[in-house]
Amino acid sequence: MTQVNGVLVCGGAGFIGSHLVDRLIGEGHSVEVVDDLSIGSLANLASARLAGGVMRFHNLDVSAPEFAELVALRRPSVIFHLALLPSGASRNNEVLRSATLLLNGLEAARRYGVKKIVVALPAGLVYGEVPARQLPVKEGRKSEPMGVAHVMANTLVDLLTVYREIYDVEFTVLAMTNVYGPRQRPADGVVAAFADAVVNRTSPVVFGNGRQTRDFLYIDDAVDALAKAINRGGGLVINIGTGVQTTIKELWRLIGRDTTLQEKYESARSGDLQRNAVNTTRARIQLGWSPWTPLATGVDELLGRQRHEKTRSSSSSRSSK
Repeated sequence: MTQVNGVLVCGGAGFIGSHLVDRLIGEGHSVEVVDDLSIGSLANLASARLAGGVMRFHNLDVSAPEFAELVALRRPSVIFHLALLPSGASRNNEVLRSATLLLNGLEAARRYGVKKIVVALPAGLVYGEVPARQLPVKEGRKSEPMGVAHVMANTLVDLLTVYREIYDVEFTVLAMTNVYGPRQRPADGVVAAFADAVVNRTSPVVFGNGRQTRDFLYIDDAVDALAKAINRGGGLVINIGTGVQTTIKELWRLIGRDTTLQEKYESARSGDLQRNAVNTTRARIQLGWSPWTPLATGVDELLGRQRHEKTRSSSSSRSSK
């Protein structure tokens, strides 16, 4: 079992990363947050700063030499790498950069005695397009390469395996489905985009025919899996999702049920999967983890928070005039 003296979170000011930081501080960990703020925001760390624990923020690119210096100084027991294959990475050079980011993290771990790296990767990129009869997909499924990002996701797993076997740097890869919840940018997920449309009373955009399916996972459930991976799941790729397929049309009916907004349809985007859902048996066995938040509950929580924030922002604007 990994003895945890400190935790470093790469991408800790992002959507998933900031919620993980909240959880780690709540559990009493000393947390180093590394983020270059290209996608993340300091506002996401507001609650962590108020929590009263030990958290240090470093505006730093993981590929910079200073990253290794930070690891050498702080000597964390665990590194969470959440800055790989971000949803906004669409160009090949952005995708290929993930190899450099992971290698820098692995080299720092090897040189300065970090016992474990926990990596989150999009399940859709790990497995690619899966025939309906094989869903929810189990770990280990191999498929034909469907793009640079798909190849890179599996290459990252191979790099982690090499460092484990040669340098004794332990790892766990969590293959996560479509995570949603507060702090997610509308551009980074369909749930966030639809919720933003409801709150701002704009027509939501559906790419394709809306019959494509996704496995939607609430942020609290995702963070619980990440936290459990500190001491469990060594050397494994572990699926994190619900196993439930929901079509985009069904998702909009749920989110927009109290509105008269009509969705707009646009052409399907290149590389979008037709269907996705994962089998979580290994997560139950290896992590002691299972999802608990139904989609309807998570959506209601998200909409409630966004409406509250919009009301507060509007009140603040009026009072400043």
